[in-house]
Amino acid sequence: MKVGLFVTCLIDMMRPSIGFSAIELLQNAGCDVLVPDNQTCCGQPGFNSGDRESGRTLAKRFVELFDGCDYVVVPSGSCTGMIRLHYQDLFPENTLLQERITALALRTFELTDFLVNILKVETVSSQFKGTVTYHDSCSGLRELNIKQQPRQLLDSIDQLTLKEMDQSELCCGFGGTFSVKLGDIATRMADNKCHYAQQSGAEVIVGGDLGCLLNIEGRLRRMGDNTTQVKHVAEILTYKEK
Repeated sequence: MKVGLFVTCLIDMMRPSIGFSAIELLQNAGCDVLVPDNQTCCGQPGFNSGDRESGRTLAKRFVELFDGCDYVVVPSGSCTGMIRLHYQDLFPENTLLQERITALALRTFELTDFLVNILKVETVSSQFKGTVTYHDSCSGLRELNIKQQPRQLLDSIDQLTLKEMDQSELCCGFGGTFSVKLGDIATRMADNKCHYAQQSGAEVIVGGDLGCLLNIEGRLRRMGDNTTQVKHVAEILTYKEK
């Protein structure tokens, strides 16, 4: 099975280790993983800001790079949502391109959803020991129904304890340009999310979208919490003792 990995901008620039963890998970499950080195943004920032032309340009690029793959996997709910749900709105006048995009969108999955529902992965080889709590990102949860998939994989790790925080589905306040345009509101939302996560007593906050995780981690540090770790679910699922 040929699986293309769409790395995402944030992972490429801020925490490439997540990309390598995703590759490891897919290869361990028997996939032949392709990572085009000239891939770029999914187009979501421009699209959300009303720049549909840049969205069309990047959607075309995505199709060119991944059209030959059996599946495309993305370690991000928001980028997956853009590809699966919004690419099809960009080319109403081009039937042929629309058909290609629709077909590829249907073969594009968020990482944990792909592992659980397509590859039927039941266990992972992680050596993580400790307590984690899971933050549900808005796009993953509300656009793609990503809820039980990451929890099922985390529960398969023998020495990991998953403790649910109150309001796990509450937005962290990031929302891409939302946190820039409405900073005061976004900060209060991040404070609330950090409070609920800290109350859980977990050592690590885990999620599936790096944008959320960077936002949460940044707010924790500004609040003086230098202890609670913040990790992408792929990093926990591939954790090895040092």
